[in-house]
Amino acid sequence: MAGPDQPEEETYNPWSIVNLVFHHLADQGLHPTLGECGDPGEPAAALLRALGIEPAAEGNRQVMAAVRLHLDQIRTAVLGEPGDS
Repeated sequence: MAGPDQPEEETYNPWSIVNLVFHHLADQGLHPTLGECGDPGEPAAALLRALGIEPAAEGNRQVMAAVRLHLDQIRTAVLGEPGDS
C-alpha cells in the first residue's frame, strides 16, 4: 500500500491493454490474432510482458478491492457484524 509520500500505483486491466494494441495494429492494416488454437491467456500475458507490463492473475486491483468490499457488505447484511454470533 502506498504511503503519504508515495502515490498509489496505477493498475490497468490487462485485457484493455491487449485490446488497445490490437486496435492499433488493425488501424495499421494488420490482422493480429491471439491464441489461434485455444486459450488466449498465455499469449496475451506474453504480449504484456513484451511491453514491460507484468500481468496479474487477479486483474485490476481497484476492481477487485471494490468487489471484496461489496462482498463484505453483503456478508455483514446477511450474517451480521463479525462477533454477533
